[in-house]
Amino acid sequence: MAWVALVAAGLFETAFAVCLKLSNGLTALWPTVAFAICALTSFGLLTVALRDLEVGPAYAVWTGIGAAGAATVGMIFLGDVVSATKLVSIVLILSGVIGLNLSGVTP
Repeated sequence: MAWVALVAAGLFETAFAVCLKLSNGLTALWPTVAFAICALTSFGLLTVALRDLEVGPAYAVWTGIGAAGAATVGMIFLGDVVSATKLVSIVLILSGVIGLNLSGVTP
């Protein structure tokens, strides 16, 4: 259950980063409200996951999903520039997260 909460927390982190972008500096009402809801949900789910998981790998998964997800959403939906360097970097982030978990530091 902790892993499900952690992955969901990472997805909400992606959502809160995108909503923050769409909020135009917290001046657009609904994206700002969505940002706040997603941020609180993300941190809440991370808190639940940390009850059973080690903090280092869990934080890496959370931020990895958030960073890779926000970069991907930005490139697909928000007009961010797509480059080979960005794509390789996303793969490296995900590889690092997977490597941490395969190293046996999490149950």
